[in-house]
Parts: sequence; C-alpha cells; structure tokens
Amino acid sequence: MEKIDLNKIYKRKKSDRDIFQELMPFKVKEILLIANYYDSYTIEREGQFSGKIFGEYLQLNLFAAPRFTSVANEEGALHELKKRHFDLIIIMAGLDKETPILTSRHIKELYPDICQLMLVNNNADLSYLLSSEKEISESIERVFVWNGSTKVFLAMAKYLEDKINLEADTKLGDVRVILVVEDSVKYYSRYLPLLYTEIMSQTQAIIAEEPSNDEMGVILRMRVRPKLILVSNFEDAVGIINKYRNNIIGVISDVRYAHNGVEDEDAGVSLIKYVQQLDNKIPCLLQSHEANNERRAREVNAHFINKNSLTLAREIQDFIKNQLGFGDFIFRDHNGKAIDRAHNIEEFRQKLMTIPDESLEYHAIRNGISTWLMARAEINLAKKLRRYSFSYFKSPDEIRRFIANVFEASKLKKLRGRIIKFNPKLVNSNRYITLLGDGSLGGKGRGLAFLSNFIENVYLKKLIPDLRVAIPKTAVIGVDEFDNFLETNNLYDVIFEDKEYDHVLEAFRTARLSEKLRDNLRKYLQVMTKPLAVRSSGLFEDSLNQPFAGVYSTYLLPNNHPDFERRLEDVENAIKLVFASIYSPESRAYFNAIDYMIEEEKMAVIIQEVIGNEHNGRYYPEISGVAQSYNFYPFSYIQPEDGFAVTAIGLGAYVVGGEKTHRFSPAYPKLQLASTQDKIKASQRYFYGVNMLAQDYDLYRDGENAAIKAYDISEAERDGTLEYTASVYDFMNDQITYDFSVKGPRIVDFSKILQYDYFPLAPTLQILLNIFSQAMGSPVEIEFSVNFESGTPIFYLLQIKPLIKNEYNIDIDDLSIDPTHVLLKADKGMGNGKLQYIRDVVYVDPDKFDRLRTEEIAEEIKRHNSQIAREGDKYLLIGPGRWGTRDPLTGIPVQWSDIANAKVIVEQGLPDFPLDASLGSHFFHNVTSMKVGYFAIPFQSADAFINFDILRQQDVIEEFKYSRHVRFKAPLTVWMDGKKQTSVVTY
Repeated sequence: MEKIDLNKIYKRKKSDRDIFQELMPFKVKEILLIANYYDSYTIEREGQFSGKIFGEYLQLNLFAAPRFTSVANEEGALHELKKRHFDLIIIMAGLDKETPILTSRHIKELYPDICQLMLVNNNADLSYLLSSEKEISESIERVFVWNGSTKVFLAMAKYLEDKINLEADTKLGDVRVILVVEDSVKYYSRYLPLLYTEIMSQTQAIIAEEPSNDEMGVILRMRVRPKLILVSNFEDAVGIINKYRNNIIGVISDVRYAHNGVEDEDAGVSLIKYVQQLDNKIPCLLQSHEANNERRAREVNAHFINKNSLTLAREIQDFIKNQLGFGDFIFRDHNGKAIDRAHNIEEFRQKLMTIPDESLEYHAIRNGISTWLMARAEINLAKKLRRYSFSYFKSPDEIRRFIANVFEASKLKKLRGRIIKFNPKLVNSNRYITLLGDGSLGGKGRGLAFLSNFIENVYLKKLIPDLRVAIPKTAVIGVDEFDNFLETNNLYDVIFEDKEYDHVLEAFRTARLSEKLRDNLRKYLQVMTKPLAVRSSGLFEDSLNQPFAGVYSTYLLPNNHPDFERRLEDVENAIKLVFASIYSPESRAYFNAIDYMIEEEKMAVIIQEVIGNEHNGRYYPEISGVAQSYNFYPFSYIQPEDGFAVTAIGLGAYVVGGEKTHRFSPAYPKLQLASTQDKIKASQRYFYGVNMLAQDYDLYRDGENAAIKAYDISEAERDGTLEYTASVYDFMNDQITYDFSVKGPRIVDFSKILQYDYFPLAPTLQILLNIFSQAMGSPVEIEFSVNFESGTPIFYLLQIKPLIKNEYNIDIDDLSIDPTHVLLKADKGMGNGKLQYIRDVVYVDPDKFDRLRTEEIAEEIKRHNSQIAREGDKYLLIGPGRWGTRDPLTGIPVQWSDIANAKVIVEQGLPDFPLDASLGSHFFHNVTSMKVGYFAIPFQSADAFINFDILRQQDVIEEFKYSRHVRFKAPLTVWMDGKKQTSVVTY
C-alpha cells in the first residue's frame, strides 16, 4: 500500500478556541515614542506613564501590554530602529511642529512598513497640523490628541491592530466589525478610548459568565471582540460596508464629513440610509454636536448621541451593551416590548423553550440571536444560525426545535476528541475522554487521548467509507489520585519497606479513595451499566523507551450486581488493585531488569466500557485483535513493512496472551499457505467472555480473571457469533463450507471477512497502521475489537503504543563466519545488530522435555532467571514451543518477569510439538522494545539448527529436572540480520 499523505487527511477541525488562537496575528508589542524632553516629561508624569499603560491593559484583561521606548529626537530614533524592530512609532508634536514632521518623513524613507501616528498636546495645536494635512499624510497615517489620559495610547495601538488584522480575522473567525465614521481628530481621539474600553469591558463581563473558562481561555476569547474600524469619509465607509457587510454589527457615524471630496452635511444620514437598504437589522448611531440632528436620526431609524453631552460615555456604553449584543438578551413581544431576559447562554437556551411563539418569531425574523451569540465568542454556533431565516421553517415549534438542536450539537462538537472534566450527563459517549480525577493520564491514557483526538480530526469516512471507527466510552483517573491515595493512607512504608506483596494488597484493600473520587464514581456508575474494564496507565507504560506492556493489572467487571453498593465496591477495589500492581513481584523484577526506579512510577487508571454484546450470560465482542505495522515474521512475498494482525473471537485477553489465533497480513489478507489440516489443528478452540452470572467473586482472592470465563467455541456457535468468523470442514466431501448444519470441526479463520470481504477489516487495519505509524513517528501496535451492533460492524480502537525497532542492521551473508563454531542458526527471527557479552545459556533439555509438565518447567526457568539476575548478567534462553503462552500445551507459560534477564530468546520445534511462533502482544512488545533477540528454529529445518552437543560440553552452573544453566568460558557472539530475519550465534 502506498504511503498515505497524512497532511492531506489530517484536517484538524477548528474549535472556537483554535480559532481564537489564530486571530490577531499582528499585535503591537513594541512602540517607539519620539518626544522632546519637555513633552516626554509631560506624558511620563515623573515616571508613572509605563505603570499607567500597564494598568490600563491589566484592568481590561489584556495581559501583554506593549513596551514603550522613549527617545528625544530623530538621532535617538534611528539608533533604536537599528537595534530592534518596532510595530508602531508615535511622534509627539508639541511647541515645535516642523521638526516632528521632518523626522517622520526621514523615518518613512528608511522604514516604510512601520506605521507612524502623531500625537499633539492639545486641541489648539490641531489647526496648524490640519492646515498641512496633505503634507503630513505622506508619512503620518493618523493624528490623535493627547487629552491627559493614557487610554489614548491603548486606542492608538488597538486602532492599528484592528486595521491590519481586519481582513484575516473576519475570514477566519467571522469576527464582528463596528464601523466608526468621524473626521474630527478631537472627537475620535475621545471616542476610540471610550469605545475600546467599553467593548473590552463588556467582552470581559461576558467571559466571566462562563465559570469553566481557564485563564488562557479568557485571554484567547478577548481576541474575538469586535473590531473598531475608523474612517473619515463617505467613500471609505461604503467600501468597508460593502466588503464586510456580513460582519458589520453596528455603525457609529458623524453627520458631516467629506463625500466626493467635499464636505457634505448629509453624509452621515446618506450612509445610514445606505446601510439600512442593505440590512435594516444593523444598529446605527448618529452623533453630532448639533442637537437638531436627533430628528434626522429618528427619520432613518438610527439612535442619536449629542457629542457635547455630559453623559457621553454612559450613552456610548448603553448603545454597545443594549444594541450590539453585549448585555443581557432581551426577549421581546411582537411590539418590541421586553418580556424576559437571559444573562448567559445556558439561561438563554432554557428560556428559549418557554417564551411565547410571537417572541420567538420576533427574534427569528431579526436574526438578533446570532449577533448576541457572536458577542459571546460562540463563533461556530452563531455562523450556523445565521445561515437560516424565519422563512425556512413551517412553525415556531420547528424553529424552537432547530435552535435547540443546533445548541446541543454545537456543545457536543466542541467536546469531540477532547479530555473533559467529569460531568454525569456527558459520560455516556465515546467522542471524548472523561477525566474522573486530576493529573497526568499515564501512558495508555495518553494513547487513548491521542486516538480520540486523531479520529475526530482525520476524515476517516473518506478513507474507510464502509466501516465506522470509534473508541470505547472512556474515563481516566489521573495520577494525582494515586499520589493522594498513598499519602492520605500512609502507604509509603508498606510499599517501600515491606516487600511482601500480600501485605501491600491488604494495606491497599483497607485504604480509602478520596471522597471526591468516590462521589464521582457513584455518579458515573449510575449512568454506566455495561461491563467495565479497569486498566492500568502508568507513567512509563506504553512509552517510547520502556512500554511495560502487560506488567500491570487489568480487571474486567460485569457491573450488573443488583446491589449498587457492590458495583461501586468492585470498581473501587479494581482501582486499588491496579494501584497496587506497581509493587507486584513481576513489576519489581521488570524495574530491576531495566534499571528504573520504582519510586518514580505513578499510576493513572482507565475505566472503559467493555466492547461486546451479552449472549446467554456471557459478554464478549465478535472479534478482538492486535495489529502491528512491522512484521517480524513475514512469509512468502510479504515484507516486514506490510505489518501483520492476529484475530480471535471473544475478549482480547485471549489474543494478548499468545494463544491460538488467526494471523494474516492486512496487505495480503487472502494469502494463506497452511493446509486444511494445519488450519484445523491451529484453530481457536475456546474464547474468553465476561461471566455476567458471576456474583460471588472476590477481586483480591481471584485476581484479574475473577469475572472472566473461558467458553468452548461451541458456545459461540450457539450464540450465533460464528457466522462471519468461522468455517466448517466437511469430512464427507473433504471441503470447507459455511453451512453450520454440517458436522465437522469449526475453523476460526475469518474467511468470510478476509477472503470474501464481508466488511473491510484488512483494508481498515492497513490504513490505520499506515497513518498511525506516521503520526507517532515509529512502528505501532494497536489493539482493537469489532462488535456487531444492530447487525452493523463497528471497529473499536482500544489501545495504541509505539513498537520500537532497532534501525541498525548487519548483513550476515557478508560476514566471514566459521561454520565449525556456530552454536545455533535461525532463519526466522527478530532483532538487529551484534551482541558480544553473553556467556550464560539456559535451555530446556529436549531429551527430558514433557509437554504435560510445561508449568513445572516455567517454575524452573524462573529460578534460573532469578539467580542470573542476582549476578547482574544476561543470558541466552532456549526452549520448545511458545515462550509466554497462556496455553501450557503450546509452550512454556512464563511471565515476562520470569525471563526478564534473557537477552536472546529461542523458540524450538520438536517432534509432535511443531513450532508456531509466539504472537502474544504483551510478550512480543516487551521483546521488541527492550531489543531482545528472538529466534524461531523449526524441527528438522535445513537452514536452522541448535548444536546441543556443544551446550552439553559447557560448565553446568545449575541444573533442575528439565532445564540446565551452562556457562561458556568466552562470550558468545550473536549476529542478527533484522532485514532478512536471520540470526547466527557463534562460540
């Protein structure tokens, strides 16, 4: 399969927060103030200027105030401009007005891209500058008047930011625009500080209504405030209106200003008429120092403010708050009379369901709802509602239902792929991860959070149109609860000083989880009533360096006891047992083997709904599996990069335990070299399910398998779950059939799915392995389940982890190896490179091997490993069948910790004990991540062998009934050709 271009399919859906982050790309961070010593002193007021500026910003929740650099003349300005970049230059024109103009021109010639604004000391100085307006405009963009308030500097900076960011922000975030048309420097120098202060204050007040917002969220949401765009003539105003018509939420206009190059005393009225023709829902404000213009404002349905009003600031505040959507939402009847109000979005949503139909029609016609929502930074929601008009709907009830559905869909869409705080109303969904307790998610938790986010932002429907991909409903308890559990229950002594695991378990059993977590669990279980998996998620687990695969515990619970308190107790016990599993003997051995400090490990806990359906008291999915993007045991024309998958019926514990499963390459699912008899022999004979009838189990007594039961494959046939996963061997006609009325062995080969494409399992795996390995930057392993829900298969991703592969390769064919000194040779293996420090070999004597005593052999191997571990050495391990299998009839059922010091592991075939290479997920994952050599040597193979005669000649260090530990005098040399999967060990 060709490599999928991840950049083309990973189109991360922009949430409102994402949009906020991209808004306002240009910000005024550095301002150069050019003012002579006297003017500079006037502004600075004995050093208080910078503090006042910062105070203005801080008061409005603008956390990044610009830095001012003051210079006294052109020479100082040019010196500073050479040193660093400035976003804005403010030139102060005091008693001397010629010099600032000359300075401005010179700077413009050298730095044409930096905006320059001029600030004059008082209104009296304007007459001179305005008489030279054409000359000034060549280098100065706009003139402002210093009115004694530092707010003018905020207005100057925000004026420039809004002008530069206008086009990009309206396209990206549909940001609202307030158009201000004023040609009087005196008045816009007064208006803009008032307007900016009020808009930011109102935006801040709206944000405060949402208590869930974090500090960064507050800062980001400030970016979506409306933009103030200042123009000074009719043509520029019309240009803004035409270009940003759908974004204009208000127009504030003077009455008299230039139109067609000459002053027009009706320009403001004409502009408002033009606006009303385009959209009569846009609030307009005429402002004038002539009181008789109030009548003209009413004639064009505009509000009016007298520029000379003593309450000018209050009147502007009222206009912004009540007309531009910043205040409460006022529900009105058909006459426009107020009948109710909503203070925030949640209150609005609730009252929307109960207001009279006439009020709903009133607001639907005017589309004021989207304006109000936009003021609250609900960009996506507002845009959705703006697409529809009242005429689209048949009745007010239909409008009401539509708006309610848009609100609900918008709320859920924001959560998709995210980690959200616990809310009992939201836990019953698999579109996000719920956080039951604070802190890090741990390794598995991070993997699940990545999966959740990834599948919500990749258009999988385009890649996999015929199969839905999802994750189970998942909640995570962060590691803070683990720390709190140890500390409040005084457990540090028992875990670090008392190494007896039984004592640790007893201490954890009697300890209590925090009341907050217990309360959350109680609410959680009132909603979640299906079987639950309580899984470990240690900080080190599934990491890129040491995955700790299968080291910690997982508990599956029926979660169906009639006594609710028993259900709660089971979940609490499972959590505490997962916590305790860090300190199990297996875990301690693993930590010792990899030289990690157990004190550094912390445990998060994952609670997942178990995927499956209930059949006659047993609960399980139709298919469970593991897939890897790199195949260490390829055959025929399959390449290692094609990956592989193993599948089975029932719970995934069967697959990761290394038992009889069906193996295939997703790239070549139809390629099968096994004979029919081999298929029958290798077919799955039983499966695992959650025993829904179990009531008297005890997790402390019965362990991880307390509520898991093994069922004969015939039970699956009775449940009707073999229909698409198995075939039947018809003895009478010596053929494979899918008629289950025929007597004969059932072969779990998934042939209807893989050979006849009942649903696209193999292509789905191939695509997912392709994109996930790119996303993680390494080969990956995924665990999955397929469940039929209402007859439709759904593919569930349960876990993802990196599969470490040593990239260093050697070519054995190019080596000069003395054939008389070869201890063993393997033509199937994994591992890369050269080892030259192993002297110890532990092997099962093939002459003494008894397939009915494999559990005893496992105990012997464990003892050998412990002895070698005490000496701090590594060794080569050889034995028949599968290492780490759960089925004692197919190999040696060791735990990983039982052989953790083995650096090379060999699986050997014997007569009547054919080798079927280990596929156990957890076992294999540890082998690959710890760079352990892993070889398979079939019985009587021409290209693979073990020289047991040489082994018998070595010094015996320790010998038991079935196994022997020997030591060579000089280190062995292990050659591993990872590309060809061939290996040689020489002595």
